[in-house]
Amino acid sequence: MNDSLRRFSINQMTVKQLSLPELVDACLELGVPGVGLWREPVRQYGVAAAAELVRGAGLAVTTLCRGGFLTAIDPGERARALDDNRAAVEEAATLGTDTLVLVSGGLPAGSKDLHGARERIADALAVLGPYAAEHGVRLAIEPLHPMFASDRCVVSTLTQALDLAERFPAEQVGVTVDTYHIWWDDQAPAQIARAGAQGRIHTFQLADWTTPLPEGVLNGRGQLGDGSVDMREWKGYVEAAGYTGPIEVELFNEALWARDGREVLTETARRFVEHAG
Repeated sequence: MNDSLRRFSINQMTVKQLSLPELVDACLELGVPGVGLWREPVRQYGVAAAAELVRGAGLAVTTLCRGGFLTAIDPGERARALDDNRAAVEEAATLGTDTLVLVSGGLPAGSKDLHGARERIADALAVLGPYAAEHGVRLAIEPLHPMFASDRCVVSTLTQALDLAERFPAEQVGVTVDTYHIWWDDQAPAQIARAGAQGRIHTFQLADWTTPLPEGVLNGRGQLGDGSVDMREWKGYVEAAGYTGPIEVELFNEALWARDGREVLTETARRFVEHAG
């Protein structure tokens, strides 16, 4: 394995045009040691089959994305969300990863109550945290950029994520540090230190911020080095906080998806060494 790629993990969404076997083959060819997987394509392939494929290739599964969407008010919807998250925990355990990334969910239709939505996340974590721990899985709350607060994630900052996580043991609930979502926040470096002191940095993800954002904004994550984020600076923050684990590159980008997946993976590995190695 190329030592400069020792901590590199490719999130499956970065090269979603590759099937899981194609992704595994490309990782082996390039010396990529880890993959972050997504539930939908893993389920399509078969969770047990995916686990066998990845394990047989000697690849580490660094995270599973995603659980969450825990802000519903309707009791039936809340029960279904909890069931889905329990299933996600079980899938993570089967795949051999100890980290399930949570995207907490946006405001329910017609609601303007951010505080209430965040409290419902805490209520759900009180149920899911112990369940995850029983399966050897940690929940990693991912704050998303504030532009997603209404429809996708009412947790917008590491401060908010840690305020939730700290209600629970660190081995149950921690945070995801993702450069795309927090690079703008001047409080984030101090919050990374806060998370590290408690052992709550459960995963570290990289993506760049490029403008103009595309219509719909979700698929606007830039290739490393193409935008405004100093990857090495943020890597320094998490390392100073004690994080020594894998570093995932997770890009949602239509232009990258339109290209050859192996070519994108090769480019991403090269950019990782250049900008975060």
